[in-house]
Amino acid sequence: MLRYPMQTAILILLVLLGTLALPLVAGAVYQIIGTWRDRRRFPPPGRLVRVNESRMHVHVTGEGTPTVVFESGMGASCLSWTLVQPQVAQFARAVSYDRAGHGWSDPAREPRTARQIAQELRTLLDAAGIPGPYVLVGHSFGGYVNRAFEHMYRNEVVGMVLVDSVHPAEWENPTPEQLRMIEVGLRYAWIAAWLARLGFVRFCLARLARGSPKLGWAAARAFGVGTASAVQRIAGEIRKLPAPILPVVRELWSQPKNFMSLGQHVAALPVSAAQAAALSSLRDLPLVVLSGDHHAAPYIDWQRDLAQLSSRGRHLVASDSGHWIHLDHPELVTRAIREVVAAVRSSAQMKASAQTPPTIDTSEKFAIPPSKSL
Repeated sequence: MLRYPMQTAILILLVLLGTLALPLVAGAVYQIIGTWRDRRRFPPPGRLVRVNESRMHVHVTGEGTPTVVFESGMGASCLSWTLVQPQVAQFARAVSYDRAGHGWSDPAREPRTARQIAQELRTLLDAAGIPGPYVLVGHSFGGYVNRAFEHMYRNEVVGMVLVDSVHPAEWENPTPEQLRMIEVGLRYAWIAAWLARLGFVRFCLARLARGSPKLGWAAARAFGVGTASAVQRIAGEIRKLPAPILPVVRELWSQPKNFMSLGQHVAALPVSAAQAAALSSLRDLPLVVLSGDHHAAPYIDWQRDLAQLSSRGRHLVASDSGHWIHLDHPELVTRAIREVVAAVRSSAQMKASAQTPPTIDTSEKFAIPPSKSL
């Protein structure tokens, strides 16, 4: 007697499951097709180099020593240096790259700590045949990587520029509130990665590009007011890039690997801060610390403290600038890099002069009088 009602219930359940599965499958197919298409539309500006069984993207322009190496902020790719790298390439070899999990590089295999990233960067430079010595330029989280790199490869670093860098004191001993932020950030990154796999992120970004941002902002608000505010702030910064770059950025952030890598960076923040703090001095290395004028206490004090790492450190505040100074005032960042490069070259010339013994002319010249007629 119950057989037919049971069969009907199972049939209804299957129909419901199929109805739910259909948009998920359609979204996954949409993501696969979009990824395949965009790989052809947006090839990497540099080249892919094999590093530890994975491929990493590196973009090298210009010539001349020292080599300037750009380290992006958390979640950013080499494209964040689009306004600065071409200018630096006019007077030095300029190198930007994508950390594992971001941009055109393969997903990360190891935890995203500052030391691990610095080690991967050193291996990449060696594999790509990019010689030192190096001037390191780091934005935000990139400052942690710069400090870890200098601590590990001290003899290869000759100068540094910190662009609104994070201070180790900010995350080395996280408060309970910061630990909750890390936990929430991990959860949101995992959810966002799945939404990207199912094509939802790509769909929202495509609508945003067509002038229909409502769906994307509604999705961001679903993660909370704080997350929506952060997304809106970052989107405002990205819009400062040249218009032809924006479709490339949208494509890169349609990939789930970026959200997974971002979560791994967030999870490792306290460890990375401690690793950066292990470098307590840059001795007399040329150092310029650039800060935006948006900082309040204690952040502005931390920015001044960063300049004290070197006896030759300088702290400059960029007026009318936010966290992304290289997008607000790329000319200031270029000028700071030029200053450090010039200081490095001057020091190298002085050392070369000191090591080269002076040339002494020991030959004697005698005037030979004309012979007398006999």
